[in-house]
Amino acid sequence: MNKQTVETHNEQETADFAARLSMELGGGTVLALHGDLGAGKTVFARGFARGLGITEPVSSPTYTIIQEYKLPQDKWFYHMDLYRIDDYRSALAFGVEEYLEDSNAYILLEWPLRIKELLPTSTRHIYIEHLSENSRRIIVE
Repeated sequence: MNKQTVETHNEQETADFAARLSMELGGGTVLALHGDLGAGKTVFARGFARGLGITEPVSSPTYTIIQEYKLPQDKWFYHMDLYRIDDYRSALAFGVEEYLEDSNAYILLEWPLRIKELLPTSTRHIYIEHLSENSRRIIVE
């Protein structure tokens, strides 16, 4: 998959783009989701989860750090919010490397630079830029 850039004009378009992206990727995918507070990372995560077939509510795991969602065929979606993690050593304490190495999982990381030393070389980076109240630029590398 090459670099993609898309502009969305509301939350639904952001979620729809994320859902389409989830269908293009296979298990064992680590996605590093970059963006300021309020950029739309949780909206993106909800859309991504919906694209994987998850129907239960998806919220940001800011306080729990990780949310786990079971998928068919022994696959998983792990949504992590590393905002409250100091650095990669803190992440190692809760076993983040086991999640990152799971070839049957889709891993979406908010605030991924907290563990940049641990990110696999195959990590896909997604940047969400806040253009206006409702518009976002999403870049997938």
